[in-house]
Amino acid sequence: MPGENLSRDEARERAALLSVDGYDVSLDLRSALGEAPAEGPRTFRSVTTLRFRCAEPGASSFADLIAPSVTALSLNGRDLDPGEVFDGSRIRLDDLAAENELVVDARCAYSRTGEGMHRFVDPEDGEVYLYTQYEPADSRRVFANFEQPDLKAPFRFEVRAPEGWTVWSNGAGDLRDGVWRFAETKPISTYITCVVAGPYHYVTDRYERTFEDGTRLEIPLGALCRKGLAKHFDADDVFLITKQGLDFFHDRFDHPYPFGKYDQAFVPEYNLGAMENPGLVTFREEYIFRGKVTRASYEGRANTILHEMAHMWFGDLVTMEWWDDLWLKESFADFMGAFANVGATRFEDAWITFANRRKAWAYRADQLPSTHPITADIRDLEDAKLNFDGITYAKGASVLKQLVAYVGQDAFLEGARRYFKRHAYGNTRLGDLLAVLEETSGRDMTEWSRAWLQTAGVNSLTPQVLLSTDGRVEELAVVQEAAESHPTIRPHRVAIGLYRAEGGALVRYARAEADVAGPRTVVAELAGEQAPELVLVNDEDLTYCKIRFDETSLATLRARLGDLTDPLARALCWSALWNLTRDALLPARDFVDLVLRFAGRESDIGVLQMLHAWAESALTHYVAPEWRATGARLLSEGALRELRAAEPGSQHQLTWARFFAAAAEGEADLAVLRGLLDGTEKIDGLEVDQELRWTFLEPLTAHGVVDEAALAAELARDDTASGKRHEVRCLAARPSAEVKARAWEQVVESETLSNALVEATIAGFAQPSQRELLAPYAGRYFEVIERVWAERSIQIGMDVVRGLYPSLQASQETLAATDAWLGAHEDAAPALRRLVLEARDDLARGLRGQARDAAAAG
Repeated sequence: MPGENLSRDEARERAALLSVDGYDVSLDLRSALGEAPAEGPRTFRSVTTLRFRCAEPGASSFADLIAPSVTALSLNGRDLDPGEVFDGSRIRLDDLAAENELVVDARCAYSRTGEGMHRFVDPEDGEVYLYTQYEPADSRRVFANFEQPDLKAPFRFEVRAPEGWTVWSNGAGDLRDGVWRFAETKPISTYITCVVAGPYHYVTDRYERTFEDGTRLEIPLGALCRKGLAKHFDADDVFLITKQGLDFFHDRFDHPYPFGKYDQAFVPEYNLGAMENPGLVTFREEYIFRGKVTRASYEGRANTILHEMAHMWFGDLVTMEWWDDLWLKESFADFMGAFANVGATRFEDAWITFANRRKAWAYRADQLPSTHPITADIRDLEDAKLNFDGITYAKGASVLKQLVAYVGQDAFLEGARRYFKRHAYGNTRLGDLLAVLEETSGRDMTEWSRAWLQTAGVNSLTPQVLLSTDGRVEELAVVQEAAESHPTIRPHRVAIGLYRAEGGALVRYARAEADVAGPRTVVAELAGEQAPELVLVNDEDLTYCKIRFDETSLATLRARLGDLTDPLARALCWSALWNLTRDALLPARDFVDLVLRFAGRESDIGVLQMLHAWAESALTHYVAPEWRATGARLLSEGALRELRAAEPGSQHQLTWARFFAAAAEGEADLAVLRGLLDGTEKIDGLEVDQELRWTFLEPLTAHGVVDEAALAAELARDDTASGKRHEVRCLAARPSAEVKARAWEQVVESETLSNALVEATIAGFAQPSQRELLAPYAGRYFEVIERVWAERSIQIGMDVVRGLYPSLQASQETLAATDAWLGAHEDAAPALRRLVLEARDDLARGLRGQARDAAAAG
């Protein structure tokens, strides 16, 4: 629809003209059951009463609604003709009064893409489950509204649902006379309203807190999931993290949780990790673990719970005016997730995961041609959708960690407290936050903000060590460099650690903190120290930068990386070595060798899992093609060796089992996997549960060892929604031209698959071992993507454009084809061009890495 992509200018004009007093929304979801209509989409009735004021009586504006049809419309008691004022995405509003009431009676469509009102049918028992997901602008698929974050209002929902169902929304609700009625919310933005409905399994608890002034706070807690997952649902642990988080944020923010109850819904086919709807947070149900998982999985879930909880203050209580300042909620929530995990839960090493995993996401995003300042230029909603990225989340959080080091933790938290008190239930911009931080820290935030928040790119920090004749440090300097495309040299507060061998271990024997502000900074405090074997710039991970090494340090890591005793220092070194590999400064086969020699000694399970992912990526994209088979053999041999050596029943054993499945190539490897499946092969302590069975089945299927009948038999063992997704992925992974053609047609030419099954099909389609089989689709990709982008929802469009890019056809020909498409489609949607540019950059980076790796072999 022409008006579907709301621009920033339109939003600003509407916000200057209108203010909203409240919404009453009535939904009839009884149509979720029963037969689908013979023609058209399955729909539900949505009636919205919207009360608002206009600063210029007589002016015109518009309301937002994406719906198949509108039954009736009235403005201030005057009936409007839907055919004249509704174009499918906007309702034109003319001759507005000072005070207005708009009533919209519409038929809205259920979704299968995870946008709007998503409808899911559980294949296990036929039950239907509904939930809403709106960010950034999909509440207009469920009710008429003004879809922009700065037009906040109170909401009252009422819902009619099938008999026997339970319904949840942001406020507390009850069932009266066949209608679920919910308490009016505080003023919130449209995109964080929420409805969940269906025969969900529901568990309750309670949070209680008495503050120093005697005030008592009681918050009803709830957690829900599909009935089929109830036997796996460890709600007690979810409630434990929730209570720990509420205590932590109450202590730091001095502003009680403002939204009454706190429900957390784990829902099927979810596009995101989670969403911070006040009073009703929604999560992807994969956070309910059907089999054995590692501590890293529980840590990740805790981080997400705390991330969404932080949003109750950063994002829900105080909200950005427009998506330019998306970082005001996402960067803070990402930082606070790790901060609270370390400070309140059993996951005291969460900063290690942050340094190794979250920042890797940021480093990649910040080196793409689409990188942008943390405070981004968001022209419209398509821009906004793509800016839920590694810059807004992980780089923003990393910069906040640097800010805490820069102003001090006490000043930072006092600034947050003043920010909440000053702007509660309102909307803010960058300057509003900087103002309180200047007050609390006494520092001028203007230059810091300009360098860190308003410029793009990542700096590299490299140590330079000059030794005296007696083997001591005469001078140690830190050299800062920036990319030509983003030349900003930033102020960094960093720690520099000096390490040496002691009793077979690499340990830190000297440390200094310094402000690195220019191209070269001398760290005077370290002069006179004994000569280091390793210099670690950004020790303790205080700033956001790419760590580089001097020659001595790099040689030490090549020989003794596993001897580093501090797990955070080790994680930082691994991350730095991966960045060197991606930048074609370290041959990819050398990185693979480091993983083979030292990953088995890694104590942190999250770091180990990341090393496995990086090793797979190195083999797939960065090693020279002629060495790929050798590298695959070495990785599979090393993985099996570590699997057999791991402590029986340990999380390390499970992690190596998964990696062995991913690396398995030859007949012997595949025979081991098959034996583990059928019980003829045993590894002491390794429990091959249902999730691990699917993990083993995918490589067996991709290499033609397992056929469709075997997959059908496995689905019969696991006839669940999760099992169906696994089966679809494996089916698309089969090494057959007919299979690939069918998968392509299902994703590109048809809309029959739900979002989750589109994702599974794409994942199965693109197998690194099937490059020749996939080659014909490289050209077809460029023929279809513009049509797919125009015809499909933005979420499915993103999945297809990213997932089907021919990255496995890593050649100059693919690069040239990409450039030809970009040259011929300069007028294509900017968001589509961005996705293609990002894929091109990854491909070009991979080719540079392959050239570097080939040169190392010579």
